[in-house]
Amino acid sequence: QVHLVESGGGLVQAGGSLRLSCAVSGRDFSSYTMGWFRQAPGKEREFVATISRSGDNTYYTDSVKGRFTISRDNAKNTVSLQMNNLKPEDTAVYYCAAGLTVEGLISGDGYRDWGQGTQVTVSS
Repeated sequence: QVHLVESGGGLVQAGGSLRLSCAVSGRDFSSYTMGWFRQAPGKEREFVATISRSGDNTYYTDSVKGRFTISRDNAKNTVSLQMNNLKPEDTAVYYCAAGLTVEGLISGDGYRDWGQGTQVTVSS
C-alpha cells in the first residue's frame, strides 16, 4: 500500500496553466501504474491520464489530449500532470491513483490507492 498526496491545484483563468504533483510514499513506487482522475460537482469521476511504470507509455482522455502531459520521476516517487490551455470545463477535484495491474486503468477499478484530491478551478 502507498500513500498519495496531491498538490498544485488552484484558481486560474481560462487559457492558463497549472502543474499538479502527487507525492507517493511507500515501497516500490516504480512498480505502480499511475493515473489522474477528476470529478466535477454533480458528475461522476472521470479518467484523465495514465502512465506506465517506466514512464514510457502514456494515455489520455480525448478532451485533454494536446493540452495535458503526465510524467513521473521514479527517483523522487512523484507523478505530475502539466495542464496547459485550461478551460472552464476542466474545473474539478483532481485525484492521483496508484495500481499494480494493467486492467481497469480507464475505469479506475485497477487502482488500489487514491489521494485526497486537489481542487482546480478555471474561470472564464
